[in-house]
Amino acid sequence: MIPDAIERSVLINASPERVWTVLTEPAFLGRWFGNGGPVKIDLRPGGLLVFEHGVHGVIPARIETVDPPRVLAWRWSQGAAGEEPDDSNATRVEFTLTRDDSADRTRLTMVESGFGRLGLPDDEAADRHRANAGNWPAKLDQLRTECEQAAA
Repeated sequence: MIPDAIERSVLINASPERVWTVLTEPAFLGRWFGNGGPVKIDLRPGGLLVFEHGVHGVIPARIETVDPPRVLAWRWSQGAAGEEPDDSNATRVEFTLTRDDSADRTRLTMVESGFGRLGLPDDEAADRHRANAGNWPAKLDQLRTECEQAAA
């Protein structure tokens, strides 16, 4: 059976407002998930987010939730490069930001879900889950570092 979701949390020494700014900034998103250049982002539900991901090609994502500074979610294709995300080929990535009770810190929780519903053979869907699960810890560490530098 293919696990359906990946969940990771990280505590960031910055306010939710600072984390939101970094998380939605085209330049940061480009460094974080892209080839280094700013991403194209239309930050609204239904808006398009486009990652230029080097060897993986162009990865379009469709923004689903924008609730600053609390929730950002998008759906991105797990299929071929350039493929528009839909219910059969995409996972949903949701970031939830909550203010930590102690000091001016933020708990960011990332959930990527939908691996069990991908229209891919089971072994390919399992490979995508495994690869994404392995990549998220470093990506979230990078996000934390960027937020904490910006807050300093």
